[in-house]
Amino acid sequence: MNNIKEVAVIGLGYIGLPTAAILASRGITVRGVDVTPRTVEAVNKGEVPFVEPALGEFVSAAVSAGTLSASFETTEAEAYIVAVPTPFNDDYTADLSYIEAAADGIAPVLKGGELVILESTSPPGATQHLFDYLLNKRPDLSADNLLVAHCPERVLPGYVMEELVTNDRIVGGITPEAADKAKALYETFCQADILTTDAKTAEMAKLVENSYRDVNIAFANELSVISDKLGIDVWELISLANRHPRVDILQPGPGVGGHCIAVDPWFIVSAAPEESQLIRTARNTNDSKPNWVVNKVVAATKSAGFNGKVAVMGLAFKANIDDMRESPAIEITRQLAEANPTVEFLAVEPHVDALPKKLEGISNLTLTPTDEALESAGVVTLLVDHDQFKSVPATVLAGKEIIDTRGLWR
Repeated sequence: MNNIKEVAVIGLGYIGLPTAAILASRGITVRGVDVTPRTVEAVNKGEVPFVEPALGEFVSAAVSAGTLSASFETTEAEAYIVAVPTPFNDDYTADLSYIEAAADGIAPVLKGGELVILESTSPPGATQHLFDYLLNKRPDLSADNLLVAHCPERVLPGYVMEELVTNDRIVGGITPEAADKAKALYETFCQADILTTDAKTAEMAKLVENSYRDVNIAFANELSVISDKLGIDVWELISLANRHPRVDILQPGPGVGGHCIAVDPWFIVSAAPEESQLIRTARNTNDSKPNWVVNKVVAATKSAGFNGKVAVMGLAFKANIDDMRESPAIEITRQLAEANPTVEFLAVEPHVDALPKKLEGISNLTLTPTDEALESAGVVTLLVDHDQFKSVPATVLAGKEIIDTRGLWR
């Protein structure tokens, strides 16, 4: 049974804020912590600084009820949930500096006996590193008086508020006591099974889940390249193959993006480089797909009658959200615009009102409304299958060169 009444959530991003909001909806007092003024200001107004269906209702209700607030400083709490980024370095090892920064804020306010949960997707050993880091910062605390666990998120952007409740969770503790206490906290909102294990196994489970997806996407992406060379419709091919009762091939795309699938497999490769041959190959296959798309677009611009304008449809890493982390569409757009300065690129992303930082300052690239881009471009490149793009009439695309990486306009 949970007896924790005050929780601090460090990092109010795509995972931290939904977790904070759903805990607050269960009557727990939650203090969110973030370094971004826009985020802190939005939350304290009861607003959400990014697109995630249903989250706004939870945040608004919790702030109005006084159970959710946000600030820049970590304050005393009975439990701390760390939900900060874990990007990879140039050598594909994990950058744990964000986790350490969160620990720097937690350590001074510990009194002993608190629960610290790492939700950030992490390489094997990161939770132990957090535990050791905190004790090093607070040598006056004993190892028996600090409970540290890992509970990786398992939600799909666009469905986070639903899947926080309905998906099974894995909780790995540095000690069994830490795992049990974390499980009790998550039981306040999670209606599915919560399975306990040790911290390293929980870390690896999340990495394995995403690596499994990455390997299967790589197979689909490789099929798309082979099919293009052979003059085969890859979407028809996959549909036919999937009629076999034991075959379930995923859909190809322009690459793999997001904060998980495009990153997590490298943590396994880094931990066991000689043994991770298949996982490494899949990562390289998916990382190479954007270059293949770029070459297809460039070839289309060489066609007779090209009018000098290319529409790039979608910048997010998946449909119907504004999340652009590790988005292959961003890299494709950047490469195209920088390498072809005489071509005008019209970027279409209906979920944002400004280009992301990685695309700022490119003179031949503008964020353009859907209708305007489709009307004026001679080449149209579909990178994200947003619902808004599904309704584009075939008559609008007639006479244009189409590079459809999602099979939306077949």
